[in-house]
Amino acid sequence: MAEVHCVDCPLRRLPLFMSNSAQEIALVQSFKQREIRFNAGALVIQEGQTDASLFTLLEGWAFRFKTLSDGRRQILNFLLPGDFIGVQQKMADVAAHGVMALTDTVLCVFQRAALWELHRQSPTLGFNITWLTASEESLVDEKLLSVGRRTAEERIAALLVQLFHQAAARQTAPVADGVAFPLTQQEIADALGLSLVHTNKTLRKLERRGLHRIENGCLYLHDEVALKHAADMYGPGGVGGPSNRPLI
Repeated sequence: MAEVHCVDCPLRRLPLFMSNSAQEIALVQSFKQREIRFNAGALVIQEGQTDASLFTLLEGWAFRFKTLSDGRRQILNFLLPGDFIGVQQKMADVAAHGVMALTDTVLCVFQRAALWELHRQSPTLGFNITWLTASEESLVDEKLLSVGRRTAEERIAALLVQLFHQAAARQTAPVADGVAFPLTQQEIADALGLSLVHTNKTLRKLERRGLHRIENGCLYLHDEVALKHAADMYGPGGVGGPSNRPLI
């Protein structure tokens, strides 16, 4: 399959992403090396890897994670199309976390030097990378709040609302038809610090109350207001970020 030129990237047509000048897009294209595909379950970046590239997730879902010596895994956050991957690894000698493909994915691969050159040649793109890194940090902060203080019901409700909004912003189909939701219950449990049994029971409890439905890989929110209340989410914060975000 032919690779997508940055100027023709389908993500740029989505209202979610900010527009770039022709010069900025050409600069990003100059650092793009290729596109690479990973099957679901494949490692994109290994923990401790020293030569990881920079990526933009073009298609599919992935997640960042850390593991303990006995194999226990904590999913740090989920990655959706348009997310920029690998900045943290450039700040240290090795990758402090791994990245795994949740579904079949396509990623744009950038030169390792692109991070510094984008900052040097385009302050706007450099700021955009900083913005994306700060936005990812805010999502991890929200996850820490969930794991540290929210009940199991609040954790799961918050995750459903957040991922619904993130997925909806990346599709053109009406949200009434549902949004992509490829997570298994084990992945939900690993993201929220819950047991698989507790996750299953809580999901069923919320569904019986008519708040949501997960069916055939899609998530439907039937009562978002009540689901936000169940998550103890008030105001605009923690839902899914602002309506516009940069795209590298």
